[in-house]
Amino acid sequence: MDALDRLTEPGLDLLARVDTLLAAGAPEGHRLWPLLRRMQVLPGAAVREFLDLHPAPLTGAGHAVRRLVRGYDDTCALLADQVAWSGTAAAAYDEARAALLRHLDEGPESLVGRLESTAGYADALAGWVEGSRAALARALAEVLGSAEAVAVHAAARPGGEAGRAGASAAAEIATRILGVLGVAYDGAETLLRQWGPSLAEAPWRDRATAAPRYGGTTRIGY
Repeated sequence: MDALDRLTEPGLDLLARVDTLLAAGAPEGHRLWPLLRRMQVLPGAAVREFLDLHPAPLTGAGHAVRRLVRGYDDTCALLADQVAWSGTAAAAYDEARAALLRHLDEGPESLVGRLESTAGYADALAGWVEGSRAALARALAEVLGSAEAVAVHAAARPGGEAGRAGASAAAEIATRILGVLGVAYDGAETLLRQWGPSLAEAPWRDRATAAPRYGGTTRIGY
């Protein structure tokens, strides 16, 4: 359980009140409007969705992917063993074996390279979730202890003086929360742009070989 989990109950209670007040409309010209147009969601609903994100499953996924690399290493070790034979068939086998080794584990575009990138991306996402949850927890802690929270609780209904003050306070709280979530989502998009090229399908990178020759002699040594 992290700080965000501990603030979930009081935070969602406050944000439910905020959402109710904002459903009647935010103050005209308030800086909340650009955030609402961008996020297309009220703060309470946005936070409820974000609460389902945890770093542990992503960290576990990264570890699981890295365990797969050991299987590729074992296969590559078998393919790297030299066979004591020579001739046309042996040369063709060596070319195919070398091409498969390149595809399995040679550079970032190989299968092992893609696995390592996938694991790295999972780790980066886990770090993003952890950092974003911490930032959201700080924002919730600030708004829970703010004068705006008192005004929101005092606004029994949207109309009247208390209602108008509550709507203004709700807009301020929503601006803080949606602002933090907007930064978090920007971070996720940045990670995808950074890691996207290294997560593409691993292409088969066979090199051009000469046409096979038949009728030669194959020698096998023991």
